[in-house]
Amino acid sequence: MFRRYWSVTKPGIIMGNFISVAGGFLLASRGDIDPWLMIATLLGLSFVIASGCVINNVIDRDIDIKMARTRTRVTVTGEMSALTALCHGVVLGIIGFGLLITYTTSAAVFFAVFGYVIYVGVYSLYMKRNSVYGTFIGSLSGAVPPVVGYCAVTGRFDMEALILLVMFSLWQMPHSYAIAIFRFKDYQAANIPVLPVAKGIDKAKRHIVLYIAIYALVVMLLPIGGYTGAAFMAVACTTSFWWLLMALRGYRRDIDVVGWARQVFGFSIVNITALSIAMAMDYQMIAPQFALLN
Repeated sequence: MFRRYWSVTKPGIIMGNFISVAGGFLLASRGDIDPWLMIATLLGLSFVIASGCVINNVIDRDIDIKMARTRTRVTVTGEMSALTALCHGVVLGIIGFGLLITYTTSAAVFFAVFGYVIYVGVYSLYMKRNSVYGTFIGSLSGAVPPVVGYCAVTGRFDMEALILLVMFSLWQMPHSYAIAIFRFKDYQAANIPVLPVAKGIDKAKRHIVLYIAIYALVVMLLPIGGYTGAAFMAVACTTSFWWLLMALRGYRRDIDVVGWARQVFGFSIVNITALSIAMAMDYQMIAPQFALLN
C-alpha cells in the first residue's frame, strides 16, 4: 500500500530537486545555517513537488497509457484510483505549503506557488499537450526549487536569485530534449508535440547545443558577480564544457542518436548535481562592486 503512495509522487524528481533546493539555501546562507529553517524548507518544498507530481499523474492518465515508460504507473493500471491520487496530492500540497508559509518567507512561498501553478495548471493541463513550447514553460517550474531555497534565507528575489532561475531554466531544455529524443516513439505514440517529434531530431540537436552553450555562459555569472568562488568556477567550466563537447558529438555521421541522447541526459544530471554541491560549498562574500545589484 505504501509503495503506491510513494511511487505516484515520482521520488526521483523529488530527490533531484531536493539537491537543488539545498544548493540555493546553502548558497544564500553563506555558512550561517539555520538548521530548522533548512529542514522546513527542504521538507516543505519536497511535499509541494510531490503534490504536483501526483496531480500530474492524474492529469496524464490518458497519455501515460500510450507510453511504454509510463503505462505501469499506478494511476494507469488502476492500482490507485484517480480520486484517491487526487486526494493524496491535495493533502501533500497542504502539508508542503503549510510548512513554507509557517516557517519561510513570503518570497519563498510566492515562487513555490508560481512553480506549482505553472507545472500543474499551465504545463500539465495545456502546454504539454498542445504546444512545442511546452518544454520551455515546464522549465520555469523546474527552475523554481533553488530559488525557493535561496529566498527562504534572504527573503528577497535579487540578482543572484535571478541568475539561479535563468540558469536552472536553461539547464532543463537540453535535459528535456535529450529525453524526448531517446523516448521519441513514446512521445510520438502519445501525440505530445515535443521538439524532436514536432520539428525533427536534427532541429532538437541544434537546440541542445545552443541551450548548453548559453547555459554555460549564464552559470559563469555566479563567480563573475562575486556570488561564488574559484572552486565553483572550476567545476562549472569543466562540467559545462564537457557537456557541450558531448552535445556536439551528436553531429558525427556514425553516431547512435539514441545512445548519444542518453549520454547527454545522463551527464545533465551529473552537471547540475555537481554545480548544486559546488555553489553550496564555495560561497563567498559578494564583491563590493556588485553589492549594489542587490
